[in-house]
Amino acid sequence: MKAVIQEKPGDKLYVKDIPIPEPGKGEVLVKMNYAPVNPSDLSLLQGTYAGSHNYPLIPGIEGSGQVVKSGKGIIARSREGKRVACTASGQSYGTWAEYMVTSALRTIPLDKHIDDEQGSMLLVNPLTAVAFIEIARKDKKTALVNNAAASSLGKMLISLCRENNIGLINIVARESQYQYLKELGADYVLNSSSPDFENELARHSDLLGARLFFDAVGGKQAETMLKASPPGSTIITYAKLSERNIRVDPRLLLQQGKKITGFYLANYISGKSILQKLRATGKAKKLLSENITIKVSARYPLEKINEALEYYRNNMSSGKVLLYP
Repeated sequence: MKAVIQEKPGDKLYVKDIPIPEPGKGEVLVKMNYAPVNPSDLSLLQGTYAGSHNYPLIPGIEGSGQVVKSGKGIIARSREGKRVACTASGQSYGTWAEYMVTSALRTIPLDKHIDDEQGSMLLVNPLTAVAFIEIARKDKKTALVNNAAASSLGKMLISLCRENNIGLINIVARESQYQYLKELGADYVLNSSSPDFENELARHSDLLGARLFFDAVGGKQAETMLKASPPGSTIITYAKLSERNIRVDPRLLLQQGKKITGFYLANYISGKSILQKLRATGKAKKLLSENITIKVSARYPLEKINEALEYYRNNMSSGKVLLYP
C-alpha cells in the first residue's frame, strides 16, 4: 500500500510503498477513503503532540473508510464491510495511507446520509464541540467564549450554543472573519486585532455573565482572555495554534479565583462509559447530518502531501483540507 511517511519529528513527508498491516485481536483493517488535516496533525508532525510515537511514522489522526478485514473479537467482526469514521490507535499507523489498522472501538459506523468526506471529519471537531456544550451544561454556564472562532469547530459551536440557549462570544483574528461569522448569525463577534479588544472582551463577558473561556491559540491571546475574564472564570486551553506558551500572573488566580486548565479529547472520551460514548457520537452524527456541513476547501492525493500541508497552513480558516488515496 501507499502511505505517507515521516522519519522523525519536523522532517518533510514522503510517500512510500509498504506492506498492508494485519489486524490483531480487537482490531480492524480500514481501506481509507478520506482523511482531513487538523491542527492536531500539525502538532504531531512537529513532535509537540501528546503521547509517544514510534518512527518512522504514518501520520493522520482521523478519517473515513470501509472495514475490509477484522481480527478476533465480537466488536471487530461486527464492523466488517461497514463504512466507518475512524481514528488511529497505534503509535505508528495513521490515516494518511491506503489502509490503516486500528482498534475496532475507534471506529463508528456511518449513517447513509453522512458521506465519506463529511464522515472523515466526524470525530475530532464534532465530538469536541459536543464536549464543550456538555461541560457548559454540567457547570451550569449560560454563556461562554471561544477563540479561533472562524474554524470548523467554531462554526459548530455557534449552532450548538443557539440550540442549547447558551450565549457565545466569538473571537476572530481578521475583519473578513468577523463579517463571515456575522453572516452565519453569530450574535457576538470580537476581532482580536482591534486596539480595544481586551476592553471589549471584558465588557461583553461581564454583560453576558460569561465565565467559561475556551482557548485554541495560547500565547498572548490566552493571557488576554485570563486578564479580561470576570472573577471566578475558568480558561480551558484545548490547542496551541500560536505555538507560544501562556504566561500567567499568579495574582489573577489567587485574588480573583480564576482557573486555567486543559482539554484533550482522548482523555475526555476515555473517562466516559460505553453508553455515554454512544450518546456523544450520536450527537456528533446529528450535528453533521442536520445542522452543519463542514466546508472542504481543497482535496489532495497522498502523493501531494507536502503541497497539501503548505496550503492548509496558509488557509486554515478557509475550510478543511482532505487527503485521499
